[in-house]
Amino acid sequence: MEKQVIVLPKVFSFGFFRIVSKGVGQVMFQDNVWTGLFFLAGIFYGSYATGNSAVAWGALVGVVVSTLTGYLLNYPASKGLSGLWGFNGVLVGCALPTFLGNVPLMWLALILFSAMTTWVMVGLNHLLSPYKVSSFTFPFVLITWFVLLAARIMHGLPHGSLGTPGLPGSFSSSLDLSFVNLLVYWLRGISQVFLVNSWVTGLLFLIGLAISNRWAAIWAAIASALALAVAVLYQCNSEDIANGLFGFSPVLTGIALGTTFYKVNWRTFLWSLTGIVATVFIQAAMDTFFTPLGIPTLTGPFCVATWLFLLPHLNLNKKALQQG
Repeated sequence: MEKQVIVLPKVFSFGFFRIVSKGVGQVMFQDNVWTGLFFLAGIFYGSYATGNSAVAWGALVGVVVSTLTGYLLNYPASKGLSGLWGFNGVLVGCALPTFLGNVPLMWLALILFSAMTTWVMVGLNHLLSPYKVSSFTFPFVLITWFVLLAARIMHGLPHGSLGTPGLPGSFSSSLDLSFVNLLVYWLRGISQVFLVNSWVTGLLFLIGLAISNRWAAIWAAIASALALAVAVLYQCNSEDIANGLFGFSPVLTGIALGTTFYKVNWRTFLWSLTGIVATVFIQAAMDTFFTPLGIPTLTGPFCVATWLFLLPHLNLNKKALQQG
């Protein structure tokens, strides 16, 4: 029996842009065009609403460039059709305009390092394949750390939006815990997956997830709520809580463990809840570690937590690896 040959659509054809849209959706493990479009709509709304439209256009440039790189390097077409070349690139495209100034040299770096995520992802997946896990968003995390650290001595990359290097200080614990504000914090925890601080964006992301996989939407909602509760209970930095910064990595962990890599059942439910809580602690620990460097943890806590919960290879009705 002849092996079926998978053919990629032509560059900049309608099929190509379907792949690009899937690349955006794959940030939350969704191989769905409409999900990607809702995510893009959320990114554009939130970026313009918060006064940094460069994030929206950076996201679009990042996902297109990283997808084109997969074409140019002739990587397996099946991965391309699923959008797996694009999800790290779109995050680089969101991150650099968020933390660096909107100058031509930033855009040049964005193009270069969005492309780089594609081959770094393939390389890291080769290294991790014996352990039966993938690199997830770590190519984005690693590459963005390099760029942000480099910006400290590359004065052509304005870095005024990066944190000031220093030891963690005493944090204010004052936080408005009214129902409306808690709802806003909860939705921001979802929107911050793409570094966007907007409750409307979080709502659009939930709708996009529900279109593709209702369990993914449920787990995103549970994870953001649980992460918010843990951060409040342990008196984390109130400003970070209000901006959803303790929610986005747990959201990704919840989707990964709750429905992407394990089948939904009561055992995986408890396992996923544990993973979400652990991610909040890992987030706090990594925040403390990286504060002296003045750079964000990005989705590093999600990667670390999900590896720790997948590497034991427990018999919890595990699914096949989907982001290899």
